[in-house]
Amino acid sequence: MSDHQSEPTGWQLDRSAPRAYEEYLVPPMFAPWSERLVETADIRDGERVLDLACGTGIVARNAASRVGEEGTVVGVDLNDGMLAVAEATAESVQPRIEWRQGDATDLPFADERFDVVCCQQALQFFDDADAALAEIRRVLVPNGRAVLSVWRPLRYHPGYVVLADAMERHLGDDAGAMMRSPFPEWKIADLRALVDEAAFGERTVVVEIGSVRYPSIEEFVRREVASSPLAERLDDEAVQTALVRAVENELGEYTDDEGVVSPMESYVVTVRR
Repeated sequence: MSDHQSEPTGWQLDRSAPRAYEEYLVPPMFAPWSERLVETADIRDGERVLDLACGTGIVARNAASRVGEEGTVVGVDLNDGMLAVAEATAESVQPRIEWRQGDATDLPFADERFDVVCCQQALQFFDDADAALAEIRRVLVPNGRAVLSVWRPLRYHPGYVVLADAMERHLGDDAGAMMRSPFPEWKIADLRALVDEAAFGERTVVVEIGSVRYPSIEEFVRREVASSPLAERLDDEAVQTALVRAVENELGEYTDDEGVVSPMESYVVTVRR
């Protein structure tokens, strides 16, 4: 489906950004959403779970707490920097998580290897979403299940609308495009069509609503940028100040006595092979 394959895919992180990602973005954003994802997947004792495009491994760590001594969890990501942080962060997790470098469109596993596949906020970045879904289906056992989350379009995330616009003005069009790239212009119908073309059986697509909170707008800007490939672009203190001021001017109605909060909305897709 070429319409889906044209979405931006440039969100690979340099060596320092994965550590910032784990420290700055996982606790306020990806950890709460991963708990929802794992709950939806209904992971059970003894199951074999794949965390696809695992990043620094928050979904894998949550899944490990559910599979028991007989279950297994594997995290796969294309980015070796993210995997290094994932492995270090999960050193004490039991059962031990296996970390593998691999491409979502050509997974390094045999057919029918997993009972459950989870994929948090990554489908929109794959160069070929159709091929990735075909691979998910291939590695699932019959009647196995996959749960995937994808952010809704940018307009449903007011904090990131403002941040992307400010970055475009102060850092250039490419910076704005990169900050918008996690939020594809996909509708529920697009996701239904994707999973139907992959020949899954039962499927549901639901909208989940949450939020992300930071202690201040300055921290919101700093942490988001530090966790992205744009980190090295903000060495200029004047640019930093201008960017923060621009966001402050637009997000006043989301600022309260505990910092700044932005609504966020995600599609959650559940399928069975």
